[in-house]
Amino acid sequence: MTLPIYLVGYIGAGKTTAGRLLAEKLGWHFVDLDDAFKEIHGLSTADYIRTFGIEEFRKKEKYVVEDLADQIPFDNIIYATGGGYPCWEDNMECLKELGTSFYLRWKPEQLTKRLFLSGIEHRPVAKDGMMAAEGSSEEEKMLHFVQQHLADRVAYYKQAHFIIDAPDQLHESNDEVMAEQIYRIISQH
Repeated sequence: MTLPIYLVGYIGAGKTTAGRLLAEKLGWHFVDLDDAFKEIHGLSTADYIRTFGIEEFRKKEKYVVEDLADQIPFDNIIYATGGGYPCWEDNMECLKELGTSFYLRWKPEQLTKRLFLSGIEHRPVAKDGMMAAEGSSEEEKMLHFVQQHLADRVAYYKQAHFIIDAPDQLHESNDEVMAEQIYRIISQH
């Protein structure tokens, strides 16, 4: 298995939480690329998108990943990518060349519930998408948006080296279950 590890998946898929749990279990380093973006550019991803737009954000985000890959001197590291990162230009191909990628796959209905539970105010893509979607309630609008948006992204996510399916029932331990699945795969290789 080529290191480092990159976790990819939709907004709210638990990449950060599962990544932290996995890194702790392995004794590895963990980097949330959204946090690294803020450290480098001085604005959170949400603030940067609101200020400069999504296209400018994607350009800057690409350089963050490439710079970190060049600057961090160890392989035993897990990165949590942003939900849209793998879907822009050749980013998924780059991740596959830089290390091993895992797609944290959830059903749209589960993602919708997770987004509401985690709060969408700091997720401008999801919040704006929900506002523009059709439906009679916020949850209906969010589900409609997630279904369409995920359909646009899933082909990129599925290019990951491994796919980790979320448990069928939502539970607070779901991220731990997914981290454990990844741990078993890493341990076997």
